[in-house]
Formats: sequence, structure tokens, C-alpha cells
Amino acid sequence: MTNMNKRKVLIITYYWPPAGGPGVQRWLKFVKYLQDFNIEPVVYIPENPHYPLVDDSLVTEVPNTLTIVKHPIKEPYKFAGLFSKKTAKTISKGIISEDRKQGFIEKLLLYVRGNFFIPDARRSWVKPSVAFLSDYIKKEAIETIITTGPPHSMHLIGLELQKRLGVKWIADFRDPWTTIGYHKQLKLTAASKAKHKALEKQVLNAADQLIVTSFTTKKEFQLLTHKPIEVITNGYDKETVAAFTMDSKFTMSHIGSLLSKRNPEVLWQVLGDLMTENESFPKDFQLNFIGFVSEEVLASIAKYQLSNYINNIGYVSHNEAIAFQRKSQILLLVEIDSEETQCIIPGKLFEYMVSNRPIIAIGPIHSDVEKIIKETNTGKYFTYDDYDALKTSILEHYLAYKNKALQVYPVGLQKYSRKSLTQALSKLL
Repeated sequence: MTNMNKRKVLIITYYWPPAGGPGVQRWLKFVKYLQDFNIEPVVYIPENPHYPLVDDSLVTEVPNTLTIVKHPIKEPYKFAGLFSKKTAKTISKGIISEDRKQGFIEKLLLYVRGNFFIPDARRSWVKPSVAFLSDYIKKEAIETIITTGPPHSMHLIGLELQKRLGVKWIADFRDPWTTIGYHKQLKLTAASKAKHKALEKQVLNAADQLIVTSFTTKKEFQLLTHKPIEVITNGYDKETVAAFTMDSKFTMSHIGSLLSKRNPEVLWQVLGDLMTENESFPKDFQLNFIGFVSEEVLASIAKYQLSNYINNIGYVSHNEAIAFQRKSQILLLVEIDSEETQCIIPGKLFEYMVSNRPIIAIGPIHSDVEKIIKETNTGKYFTYDDYDALKTSILEHYLAYKNKALQVYPVGLQKYSRKSLTQALSKLL
């Protein structure tokens, strides 16, 4: 089939390679497979973005035939750096200190970010993008646009383009909007909260189709709109990993950020107790952190005398992260213990699921993550007060490791493959 017969779809996104982190993966993978379903994607991105994480290895995954359209953006984090480069950089990564530990500059930047940049710091890109894309969409005869957020200002571009041109508009929410956990930390005034709510409601009721990544977010949005909502989760792709050897130690590896509130003290307590109760455990155990770890988490770990067992590696490329997943004995997944995070399904969960290693996940009660882990038989899920069950499970895993029998037997993973998910997306187009 030639490109002349394919339907063109314009995807409006902020995150794109060489951006690192989870936000870029979803649409990079959709774009990879959309042409298999008779759709020609065109991607619109900033010409000069400020990406807090960079992963150059992802650039190689962008299809050579893909049309990418760019337009300049004014980035406020550059100006924030005039006050404090370090604080501006950490806030741009989504790393926010606990209230009691925030200095004046951090409080000021959070207040400005929350109340002067609604819905987010990329709002200044909306007007120039609408003006630029209005001509481009007419010229290229594009009938469907997709916006993906966060940043949710991308949806405001879609909102205005739909008004002006009457194009079909699909709004993809990788995370919720007003119920996302960090909103509480932005020091929003009552007026700012109301403005966020109004914009959210406007977008949800204007878009022709909504896509969300979790079942809980769908339920939440159904209370705000009658527009059709489809759950298309993140997923896994076929990853080629160089030959590796399984870790000789009993490694428990967490890939991704462990922010101050993502701190499962119950786990550190369990591990500390196993150190004292089992003579061989300290000789075998190692805790791998691949990604940013907050000082608060490290302090909690130190409280249980675990600091000497940490291998704190820091941020690595996506390919390196996949290698760590495959060779670790156990994979650790941690989410903040709050009602707002029940809907969060991290993209790495799906990579974990196909790594053929057991998952230990810790998070809030009634989590969508728990549902998927149980359905696929890829690990065990615990809440923040499941001390006994968590301890029993880790000990069982450890004994299986000692007997060289630590295995996992997943079921039903195929529907979470990126190609299967793209097929579901293509049906909406």
C-alpha cells in the first residue's frame, strides 16, 4: 500500500526523542506500528525543547520515513534557572521536596509554576502552534489530530484547532489532569484550581474521542463527560538485549525515580528484619536503584541499616534499563500510597512483565497495577501495611533463588504488546 492511500494523522506531543523517561515511549511506539494499519502518522514537536532527561539511544527508534514537523517554543524553566538552576532543574523533572524541607526559592517557583502557568509551563506554545498548524493541516489535508498530555497544554492546541478547522480530535491522557498527585504540591490558589477544573472539563467535553491509560481514570472522566473513552494502556515492545548473565546475588532492582513520597518503609523494615533473622541473607542481598532516589528514601533505608547493600546506579539509557530488568532476580515497583495514584500504571510495568522476572509491587489499595499483575500472573502486589505477607513472599523468593528455582509463569501478555495496542488505536482512527 502506498502512502497516497494511507490516512494522515497529526500527533501533537511535547516529549519526543532525545527526551528520556517514560513520557516519550508511548507515542514513539504507536508511531512505529501505525503504518502497519494503513495510517501515516505526522508528528508535531517543539524545535528547541527543554528535556530534563535525555536518552540519545531512543533517537534510533524513530522511523526513517516519519514526517516530523517542528516549531519553536519559549521555555520558562530557562528563566527559572536565573533564581536557582538546581531547584528549577529538579522541579522540571517533577521532583518536589516535602513541604517542611522546601526553601524560599522552591516555594516561590512552585507558586509561580502553579498559578502563573495554567495548565502548565508549556502554555506559551499554544497560540503559535495553533497559528502554524492551521495552515499546515489545510495544506496537508489532515482530517484527524491527536494530542497527548501531560503537558496538558497540548490539549489546548487540539481544542483550538478543532474549533477553527472542524478536524476530528482525539485527546490522549497518559496521566490524569486535576487529580494527579503533584497538583497538591503546586500551591494553587482557589482561582487557579477552578481554572484547571474548567479547562479540564472543556477539553473532556470537546474532544471527539478520549483515550486514557488506566481503568480508574476512565471511571473518573466518565463523571465529567459523556464523550467516548477508550482505555489503551502502555505496553511492551520487542527489545533486543545483548547477551547477559543473571546476577549472582539476590538482587532486587527498582528502575525509575523513587521520589520522597514513593517510600515504602514497610519494605525497608522487612529487609532489615530478614538481615538479622537469616544468616545468609546479608551475604546474598543487593538493592539496585536505576534512576533518581530522593534523600528522604535513602534516609529511610539507612534507618534499617540497609545503606551498605545499595547499588545506586542513577539514570541510564532505556536499553541499559532493559538489561538490568532481565538480569535482576526480582523487580521492584513502587507507587505513592494515595487514592490519587490508584490509576497510575507505569510504562515500566509492561517491560517488567516480559522480562521473565518476578515482580514485587507496593502501592495503594485498589490499584490498577494490582489488577494487571494478578491477571498476568507476573508477580505479587502489596499495600504499605502488608508487613507479614510481604516478608513471607520475599523469603519464598529468596529460598527459590538459593535453590536456583526462582521463576515466573506469565499468562496473557500478548494483548499488552505495542503492536496489539496500536491496532486498538487504529480502530479509533
